[in-house]
Amino acid sequence: MDSKKNIPERGGRGSKGGHVSVLSKEAIDFLDPKRGGVYIDATLGLGGHSYEIAKRLGRQGRLITFDKDTNALEIARKRLNTPPVELKDDWPEITMLHASFAEVGTRLPANLADGLLADIGLSSLQLDDPRRGFSFQAEGPLDMRMDPQGERTADQVVNRMDEEDLANVIYEFGEERRSRRIARAIVRARPIATTAHLAQVISSALGTMKHGRIHPATLTFQGIRIFVNRELDDLKALLSGDAAPKVLKPGGRLVVISFHSLEDRIVKDAMREGASNGIYRVLTKKPVTAGDQEVESNPRARSAKLRAAEKV
Repeated sequence: MDSKKNIPERGGRGSKGGHVSVLSKEAIDFLDPKRGGVYIDATLGLGGHSYEIAKRLGRQGRLITFDKDTNALEIARKRLNTPPVELKDDWPEITMLHASFAEVGTRLPANLADGLLADIGLSSLQLDDPRRGFSFQAEGPLDMRMDPQGERTADQVVNRMDEEDLANVIYEFGEERRSRRIARAIVRARPIATTAHLAQVISSALGTMKHGRIHPATLTFQGIRIFVNRELDDLKALLSGDAAPKVLKPGGRLVVISFHSLEDRIVKDAMREGASNGIYRVLTKKPVTAGDQEVESNPRARSAKLRAAEKV
């Protein structure tokens, strides 16, 4: 799928309104969690994937989760502390860390885990709350922090960054070819107070130019969000030799779901390089994508790509 045709988020809402984890069955199948094993969910979110992993581990197993969003941690904690009735006496030990997945290598010892799952990108919890400032479809503050305690905000980028640097952010992280036109319009419109105002400025700057199937502000919002949260740097840190390959045991599985071409390229290159260096055996020759039925029930799955590898 062309990532530029889709807004990259990792959680969604199904037809009944509940949270849906993207590519859940495929992720669990590739992770292949074993009873009594130790597994890492590097992107806890609302706990959908973690819950499915925990159900398979038994009381001797251990699940370690990471998320830098305190709101997500609070919701997921309630979910993971409520096992199915039939498993209430057979539930694994669960450790929940308020931290970026970039810290996996520094927080955990070597050869600890039988598997690591990372579902990269924006969650439905973040996108659907106007107060978080991620969506151009609702009035909200220029925030966009996945970690509400993070120092960098979208307001700083939009209202303080010089025009050339702002254009570079929009082009590099948003893959927006019209970045200079947009940056010029943003600087002229300052101060910009809300997400709706920013979206209006972008739309006006692009005028009658064709935008395809997406809103004209989509790629700019993506670029600012990725920059604010240092998402690509964190992903590179997770996949570096000092993180995922280090904490996995031999035979341990690495499963990563990404949502746009920048992320997928980093994941693909890391796994291929690991394979060439004798670290991994790649399990997915091509990325696994959502089927028509999942996309119909959860449109946000359309741009998801799953890649998996096994540590040798």
